[in-house]
Amino acid sequence: MTARTLSGFSRPYAYRSLKAACLLATMITLTGGSAWATQFVVEDGKATQEVSETSRLYIDGELVATMVLDEKTPQRRAVVNVPDKPSYTYALCGEIVVRNAEGKAETHLVTSQGTLYDPSGHVFQAMGAQNFTDFYLIDPSSPATARHEPGRKGACTVATS
Repeated sequence: MTARTLSGFSRPYAYRSLKAACLLATMITLTGGSAWATQFVVEDGKATQEVSETSRLYIDGELVATMVLDEKTPQRRAVVNVPDKPSYTYALCGEIVVRNAEGKAETHLVTSQGTLYDPSGHVFQAMGAQNFTDFYLIDPSSPATARHEPGRKGACTVATS
């Protein structure tokens, strides 16, 4: 015969249920409701002068997306999930091959950085400026959500031995 509690469940079952509920409540409290509460999108498209592009997106130093564009794949879209917080640093790194005015291929390094503010739910465009020498993210419907630090930055420097 098993012992019954007021709810009609045996004590070991009631204890396990209570323990699981406490563990779940603790996890929700520690993660603020969700471990991956911030989600946003980054879109990249090949410009007419571009032959190809390989770009990597880092959020707070962690690689979150790699986008490879060419004639067969002129556009890419990455869904980014990160822990919830008010702001994030980003870095765009990689190479773009463009066709110059003389028709020759030129390779430009993608090396830029900036900050995203409360990006949850936003769609950012990866943009190039100054003859493919400066790169940044922008949400055209909410320009204040991303701040770009113009010019080449060391965020993409790879240590060599």
